[in-house]
Amino acid sequence: MSFVDIDLSDSPDQRAFQETLELLDWPIVCQHLSTFASTVQGRQECCNLQLPSDLESSRRQLAQTLELRALDQLLEGGISFKGAHDIRPILKLCSKGGMATGEQLLQVADTLAAARRLRRQVHDPDLRPVTSALLSEFTTLPELEKSLKFGLEEGGRIADRASSTLAELRRKRKSMVADRRERLQELLQRFSSILQDSVIAERNARPVLPLKAGSFDQLPGLVHDSSASGNTVFLEPQIVIPLGNRIAAIESQIMQEQNKLLTVWSLEVASYHLPLECLGNVILQLDLALARARYGHWLGGVPPTFQEEPDAPFIFNNLRHPLLVWQQRRDSGDEVVPITLEVSNHLRVVAITGPNTGGKTVTLKTIGLATLMARAGLLLPCVGSPSLPWCEQVLADIGDEQSLQQNLSTFSSHITRIRRILEAISSHPGSALVLLDEVGAGTDPTEGTALATSLLKVLADRARLTIATTHFGELKALKYTDSRFENASVGFDSETIKPTYHLQWGIPGRSNALAIARRLGLDSLVIQGAQQLIQPSGLDQADNVIQGLEEQRRRQQTAAEDAAALLARTELLHEELLSRWEKGRRQSEEIKELARQELELSIRDGQKEVRRLIRRLRDESANGETARRTGQKLRRMENDYRSEPSRSAQQGWFPKVGDRVRLIALGKAGEVLGISEDQLRLTILCGVFRSTVAISEVESLDGCKPSEPRSSFKVQVHATKGSGARLRTSENTVDVRGLRVHEAEAVVEEHMRNTSGPLWVIHGIGTGKLKHGLRKWLQFLPYVERVVDADLHDGGAGCSVVWLR
Repeated sequence: MSFVDIDLSDSPDQRAFQETLELLDWPIVCQHLSTFASTVQGRQECCNLQLPSDLESSRRQLAQTLELRALDQLLEGGISFKGAHDIRPILKLCSKGGMATGEQLLQVADTLAAARRLRRQVHDPDLRPVTSALLSEFTTLPELEKSLKFGLEEGGRIADRASSTLAELRRKRKSMVADRRERLQELLQRFSSILQDSVIAERNARPVLPLKAGSFDQLPGLVHDSSASGNTVFLEPQIVIPLGNRIAAIESQIMQEQNKLLTVWSLEVASYHLPLECLGNVILQLDLALARARYGHWLGGVPPTFQEEPDAPFIFNNLRHPLLVWQQRRDSGDEVVPITLEVSNHLRVVAITGPNTGGKTVTLKTIGLATLMARAGLLLPCVGSPSLPWCEQVLADIGDEQSLQQNLSTFSSHITRIRRILEAISSHPGSALVLLDEVGAGTDPTEGTALATSLLKVLADRARLTIATTHFGELKALKYTDSRFENASVGFDSETIKPTYHLQWGIPGRSNALAIARRLGLDSLVIQGAQQLIQPSGLDQADNVIQGLEEQRRRQQTAAEDAAALLARTELLHEELLSRWEKGRRQSEEIKELARQELELSIRDGQKEVRRLIRRLRDESANGETARRTGQKLRRMENDYRSEPSRSAQQGWFPKVGDRVRLIALGKAGEVLGISEDQLRLTILCGVFRSTVAISEVESLDGCKPSEPRSSFKVQVHATKGSGARLRTSENTVDVRGLRVHEAEAVVEEHMRNTSGPLWVIHGIGTGKLKHGLRKWLQFLPYVERVVDADLHDGGAGCSVVWLR
């Protein structure tokens, strides 16, 4: 059903709802939404948008809107529906046994390709679960698409490859047509003197020559037409008539073969009627969701939140009328004044008062449209997090329906609509939003006030929320006798005699009639007389109270704006302090990095100097004096690179049996099992293996180095033929038994850095894998001269001696 054409035979509740859509300008919103659709079918559906019938459907549509909005902004060029067509008429034709044209069948194939492309773009159950679930409902039928694309060319023409018979017939026709054209060209040259023009025309799908009227006997043939003046006849030469007949026969055969192929393909499409119909519906749902997403993004909208409770509050912050936003952006209209509304869960009726043209009716329509948009899965043009209950019915009585033909006055039209609204609420007792404009107007003010008061009390019992605009002062007092009622008003500037359109919550509005009249220059005697008539009824006193409340609200608003400005300045100061702190932190890190780089450079220089001294000591010409000078230089370097705080921090700590220490080479913690007699070596249990290491190769868990005790050690000098003279101590001996090859490499590497002579590596015999792995690694090190087995009394094959260059 169209929103414009209302069937009077509908049920009262259906007619009341359709009237509400018209009164709130919902069809115009749908028309605006349709401009963001990508397909013809999507635009048609947007113009006749159907509202979801339950809360879960609204939430599902809103989730689809949000998922596609995020994806559309992420993809370059956005989501594309290129190639998607409305295939419903084609499916209907094929399912009834009809034959589709080549262009229609090509549209089916293009739609299948578009659906497959959309699935690749959109399907992601983790990021887009709701939309992905929708995509899982259809299949893209790749075999059908392949069959149609193979047999059809651009524009729907049947390709020659679709049938060998068709290809042969077309080849023959092409050859005959070329032969006929050659014969006609020869005739044009031979009989040019009796021809009106040197072109080959066509009449009745046959080629003809423009012959002069008096030359029939010179060129035999069949006349198909003549010119309007009678001076020219269009004649098909006799020489090409038999050839033309054969071409016509072949064209008939070609048409039969093409119809045969189209029939086969149409039957194939009909066999997939249900899957194709499902696919078309899914594409339509995706197009609608994308249109909602793009429309909401254009409005600057935010997603609403539906509350489960039927009496949940209505919360709208800076809500704007969507049609006014459209007018502002598309038609360069005035700036839209937003409204802020927060209706608590115990309120049932809000009475909006104030002068005419102040924006009361616009407020009603804005709230009604926001409720409908949220129900339809659209984003709302407001800020923050709008929240509202899901309203099964939105019913409105706005404007009047005067009709001389139906004998309806303004008051009668209001009563007729209100009757339908009450009937709709009674037949569907779910959550309802009722919007009433100028309730009780159009009749005697006393009776109208009484009727409006009674109506609002009834609606307070039946509807979730009723918002009514009125000029009756008595309705303002309902708030003080019934906690379910609240007042609101629209702002008006008496100085400029212009409305401000701001909604003032909790304050009833004034009529401002006398102030406006005084401003417009009405006789002061008339105004004074009116004031004297108002005073006995107490209305003047009520206006003074309202005016005082408005002044108090303005002062509070000014104070709130000052507080907001102070808060903004405080936040700016906070940001500046954070920026300065971050800048200082970065500078500190840069200074530390420079210090670290300087330290690394100094260490590398020291290492180079130590290596140079070691090479001097290994020189065969070195003597005792050389060793003494080298030792002095090493001690000076040690004093230069050692800081006093670090030395003092290391004093006083020495590991004991049972302590937990860290192996520096491996970076792993282990337990001290034993300490050698000279207190220079420790037996460490690290994981599942046991190892003996020097005291200098460990540190405490907090990074402290152990203090090495002054102790004497025995010196053994061996002179053998195999390995030469060497001095073996606990400092140049390392035990790597129980370690893996890569772990042993790290330990040996650490010892080689701190050793100036040969290094004894105890690896044991075992399977030989550890020894083989170490030997293979050592032979590729540039600073290793050779590796040999130790003497028998030093371990023999279970110990390797590494000689450094």
